[in-house]
Amino acid sequence: MSKRTDPDKFIVTKYVLYPGLLLALLVRCCVAAYPYSGRGAPPMFGDFEAQRHWQEVTVHTPARDWYRNTTHNDLQYWGLDYPPLSAYHSLLLGLVADWLEPESVRLFASRGYESETHETFMRWTVFLSDLYFYVTAVLCICIHMERVTSKSELSVFKRTDVSTVICLLYPGIILIDHGHFQYNCVSLGLFLWATFFIVAIENDIMATIFFVLALNYKQMELYHALPFFFYLLRKCFITVTNESSMAHLIYRFTKLAIAVIGTFSAVWYPLVHSWDDVLQILHRLFPIKRGVFEDKVSNVWCSANVFVKLKHVYNNEEMVRMCVMSTLVACMPSCLDLFFRINRKKFVLCLINVSLAFFLFSYQVHEKSILLVAIPVTIYLPDDPFTSLWFLLLSTFSMLPLLLKDGLLLPLLCTSSIYLSFYSIALHLSGLETNIFSVLSANTVYEAAKTKSYNHVVMKLFSTMFFFSLQGMILLGLGSLLVKPPPQYPDLFPLLISMYSCLHFIFFLIYFTYCQLQLPMCLPVQLKVKKN
Repeated sequence: MSKRTDPDKFIVTKYVLYPGLLLALLVRCCVAAYPYSGRGAPPMFGDFEAQRHWQEVTVHTPARDWYRNTTHNDLQYWGLDYPPLSAYHSLLLGLVADWLEPESVRLFASRGYESETHETFMRWTVFLSDLYFYVTAVLCICIHMERVTSKSELSVFKRTDVSTVICLLYPGIILIDHGHFQYNCVSLGLFLWATFFIVAIENDIMATIFFVLALNYKQMELYHALPFFFYLLRKCFITVTNESSMAHLIYRFTKLAIAVIGTFSAVWYPLVHSWDDVLQILHRLFPIKRGVFEDKVSNVWCSANVFVKLKHVYNNEEMVRMCVMSTLVACMPSCLDLFFRINRKKFVLCLINVSLAFFLFSYQVHEKSILLVAIPVTIYLPDDPFTSLWFLLLSTFSMLPLLLKDGLLLPLLCTSSIYLSFYSIALHLSGLETNIFSVLSANTVYEAAKTKSYNHVVMKLFSTMFFFSLQGMILLGLGSLLVKPPPQYPDLFPLLISMYSCLHFIFFLIYFTYCQLQLPMCLPVQLKVKKN
């Protein structure tokens, strides 16, 4: 077989990569043609209006007033509640919008502005941000994954083309960013770049800088902070020689501290002139008064609230303390294992476990926050494609009430079908005899992935659980569409979906923690890449 046609050679990835990338970008464009959050729904509209309003505020008010309630900035109307880097992004886009269509960001007069030209502009800003930050990071991580995998261990899921397209076709982020309308692709793209510098380049300084940038774009990146902290801190203790161990430790820690402080200072300096400014921004970023969760989110507190009305038993301060303690308890097994038994493969699993613990137990959780768990799972999918697929489908399903409210049912069905179809194509490319139902067979998927080798009983159990889990999603989805809930329980199906999903997420937290604990300790060393 020639080099050009040998499927094990790195060069062949371009044959599936190019059409796959085009498909992923086309799907994004198609979803963008559907309604965005709050379209034609005054007086507050939705997330689209929030992003437009932040452009209006950042363009026409001084930077020091962006997070303050003034005569020109009413914080009750979509006040800025994301960190400074997000505000700078809004300013950049607002300046472009002011040049192209000044009416779209005119102070006060532009509230609820919904022209077709401005919608097109806003959709393009998400598309280009996605392409620049998220798509490039995914591609680099997937290229690295194949290049460090030996020829004998290279499965179809670790090929650059297949893994990249599977990551980019994940329905959740497409529906939220390009349908509902947000810029999660920026913070998650910066997070993936930080992860890339950890797992591929071993450049701790660059990883620190990119993660701090991600954290300064959306504060929800705190979901990923502990794995970065424990991993980078543990690496400080890996010394070159015993004679200079303490000096080496101090040197490494100081470099990381300078990177953190320097990046934070560069981002916050234009907005901060006193401690009062810092406290005001923090007050906007962490609004305790909003409550423990919003809408019907698939976490423990929302599920528990069905049986015990938490706000009648605990005040906000008590709930904050309870959330912090329970989140730390759920995180610590994974974090301590990463610290004492460090391994780069554990790092991605720790990201999954800690972010999932934050989603299940932390304070002020949104249903969209499940994306912070799902993106690390997409990175882990080549190592555990069956359970990862299950989780990614479930994470998208958990946002069904939000997607139905936005009128995104058809995009949800189409993107999920495309995702499953490409996944089936990947199984077929493995050389096994497969069909469209092979995705339901744990044995077939793991055989194609050349990874886990559970016994036959466990494989059968996983397949059965996945099958009935899908049936539950379908039944709850049909119920939401076709069955009118009793008048006294108008939120019956959103609550059932959140509780159903929460039970799954608890199972996945236990499962992924077990997977991490099973990995041995392996001190980070520079990996040798395979030669073409």
